[in-house]
Amino acid sequence: MDPAAAPPPPSPPPAAAPASAELVCAQGRNLKAVLCQRCGSRVLLPGAATFARRELLLPAMRKKAAAAAGGGGGDVVREHWLVRDMFSFENVGFTRDVGNVKFLVCADCEAGPIGWHCLDDKDSFYVALERVAHE
Repeated sequence: MDPAAAPPPPSPPPAAAPASAELVCAQGRNLKAVLCQRCGSRVLLPGAATFARRELLLPAMRKKAAAAAGGGGGDVVREHWLVRDMFSFENVGFTRDVGNVKFLVCADCEAGPIGWHCLDDKDSFYVALERVAHE
């Protein structure tokens, strides 16, 4: 068999998806500050969160009162910043309980939800990468 005809070896899967690769350091933490997409308010400082993959359904983006009401469809998001201590946030608000979940919103303009927190797990706050900006 001709060695040139041999199929190339499979490439290893990337540590982070291409959209998030430039945002995650070697230790898996956020390299850049996390900001509200709408008003630019700082949500997290660099290094305050860890990259995580988890499928979560977030309601469509809107103001806090509408987000707390639920309904109206939503998006399945898979890439998040995982924050283990709520005091790591610079600026975040929470909706009222929706079942056993609180949604995270920008504390300044109340846009959201930008993330998700299950009341059964007091130490896990997920901020969806596609719902925030980075600088």
